[in-house]
Amino acid sequence: MKLYAEVIINSDALDIDKPFTYEITEEFIGLVKVGQWIKVPFGTRTSVDGFIIKLIEREEIKEFQIKKIKKIEILDPILTEDDLKIVNYLKDNYLCKYIDAIRLFIPQGILKGIKNKHKMIITINREKYDVNIYERYKDVISIIEKNDGKFTKSELVRNFSLSLYKINKLIKEKYLKVEEETVYRYNIKEYNTYSEKFLNLEQQNAIKTIRESKNRVFLLKGVTGSGKTEVYMNAVSDALKTGKSAIILVPEISLTPQMIERFKGRFGKEVAVFHSKLSDGERYDEWYRVKEGKARLIIGARSALFLPAKNLGIIILDEEHENTYKSEQNPKYHAREVAEFISQIRDCKVILGSATPAIETYYRALSGEIELIELKNRVYNKAMPKMEIIDMREELNSGNISMFSRKLMHEIKEKLRKKEQIILFLNRRGFSTFVSCRSCGYVFKCPNCEISLTYHKNGLLNCHYCGYTKRQEKLCPKCKSKYVKHFGAGTERVEEEIKKYFANAKILRMDVDTTRNKNSHEYIYNAFKKGEADILIGTQMVSKGLDFNNVTLVGILAADMSLNIPDYRSSEKTYQLITQVSGRAGRGDKEGKVIVQTYNPEHYSIEYAKKYDYEGFYKEEFTMRGLMNYPPFAKILLVNVSSKNEKILIDFMKKLKVELFKITEKYLNIEMLGPVPCIILKIKENYRWQILLKGDLSLEFCNKIKDRVYQLNKNVYNDIKISLDVNPNSLS
Repeated sequence: MKLYAEVIINSDALDIDKPFTYEITEEFIGLVKVGQWIKVPFGTRTSVDGFIIKLIEREEIKEFQIKKIKKIEILDPILTEDDLKIVNYLKDNYLCKYIDAIRLFIPQGILKGIKNKHKMIITINREKYDVNIYERYKDVISIIEKNDGKFTKSELVRNFSLSLYKINKLIKEKYLKVEEETVYRYNIKEYNTYSEKFLNLEQQNAIKTIRESKNRVFLLKGVTGSGKTEVYMNAVSDALKTGKSAIILVPEISLTPQMIERFKGRFGKEVAVFHSKLSDGERYDEWYRVKEGKARLIIGARSALFLPAKNLGIIILDEEHENTYKSEQNPKYHAREVAEFISQIRDCKVILGSATPAIETYYRALSGEIELIELKNRVYNKAMPKMEIIDMREELNSGNISMFSRKLMHEIKEKLRKKEQIILFLNRRGFSTFVSCRSCGYVFKCPNCEISLTYHKNGLLNCHYCGYTKRQEKLCPKCKSKYVKHFGAGTERVEEEIKKYFANAKILRMDVDTTRNKNSHEYIYNAFKKGEADILIGTQMVSKGLDFNNVTLVGILAADMSLNIPDYRSSEKTYQLITQVSGRAGRGDKEGKVIVQTYNPEHYSIEYAKKYDYEGFYKEEFTMRGLMNYPPFAKILLVNVSSKNEKILIDFMKKLKVELFKITEKYLNIEMLGPVPCIILKIKENYRWQILLKGDLSLEFCNKIKDRVYQLNKNVYNDIKISLDVNPNSLS
């Protein structure tokens, strides 16, 4: 019998999305393990990266030539048996390739050769105390004692003006030691102690339920300001006390500084932080700390789910309803679903926390599939902020053409007078949403995408889809008219207008444009928290989770913006946004107020948001979903196809419709819609069409569709791009 390894090749090519068999030669017997990163020959290349997913023992294969493993890159497996179970889950459920799933577990820095960074630090040799040496070199030794193990030779000389000769002499006398220490490139900041809070009865009952229940998955539904974070902290504490680890996911990087501040303040240095703003070296360091068990508490975006946490005890998804928990790149997984699968294979608990749960999650809680825990009151019985709805149509009829209602302007003025803070929310960045010629109606559009360009104050027109940029022209390129005007408004415009009305107010803005640089989220968060600004203007980054005691006014400038998106979730998103951003007001000792500006005050999502009536909203929305057969009543599979050649694309979609109909006609409870052009027809020079499949979509059915789509593309076309998404965030 001979030993063989089944290997996944590190390549994006669809044709090689399968295990390849390699012989394990004598030199590697006993060394090769499942989950290892290895080098193997493939095709005409002598060495490529591969990952072992299975070892098999069988008679020698003689039908064809079997290639041999060339090298084991790292003896310690990168992927565990549990990781490989998750890889298979992702491949089956999200229709991705093996390598797409495997890459989630491996920091890019590893494949690029990044390793731990070390430095040689100076420490006191406690076993070698000599009073004569101490007295002679007291000036040097006393400083090193205060900074034992913190600095290298050169740092001691540079920072404290110590003599290099004396340091070397003390090392020679073995009074000092030189030791190698791993230097971490990130997350070394220490925080003030965040002491335990007194838990009210609702919080105590929540913790008791999580501790004692035999269920694994819980929905913690708590109004904004009800103290969900303290429940998280107690659940994490329970896990750490029993030697287990914990993962806390946050939907926005903007929430990470606040979470780190609180959890490091409570639990100390054992906290790893993981998100997309880290460099390859920093991501490697955090991955390594978790793998070595040096960090048992992990805070991060959805990718933190795939860190090698040892003896996992609990996973927490804060603001579980957020779209950012759904990946837009392969594998197009949802963190909530993956967390629940991990809980099954690793026997850990999952807490889904939100004031406004996703409709699907709340439905599962009501049906008993997951356990519902409710926090119905704010801590210390603080009142929910009073919400006032302003009909902007009436403002316009009364002669107010400003983006701010008279009521909002009055409230801003009052809060500034009282030295209280204000948050203004508009879920659109930039200065104006489009630029048009008033003479002929020409709209400046991106040449690569079927979308209008957004004007920014720096004089540039930007495409927020592909990044195309051009300077705004003074004349219309179509009719040469000079009547070119900006229409609509974004956060940049709001900032400029507020500065006009309130020249002495200190203003911060938090959106994609102001948070591009590293640590910019943390800077803005800390500056506003310290009272260095009076007004914070932002997009959805400011709509959830942030806790500022002095914020007493929230202004929502265009509450119905998300209602105009052609998406079955538009009402749900509107309700969630209004409720979440409103919850930023009145979290301290002062009463909060919310001004909601809208052109559609009669819409049920806005009416229920005003009353903080989630149950009422859920009933109405649930009924609508049932009538339209949308989740949670059915599943959706979106087949999105794109090409730079529109004629070829349309021809492909016609053929695809015929092929998919052959499959779907056998299923009475599945509906096929399309093919139709996508709402945004063109992005990054690619034309886009789609087919929507809706109904009781089994894994078997979805994989049949996947195989047929790719088979047709392989046989007929070579410049077509395919995207398959199960229960997508958007249908655009």
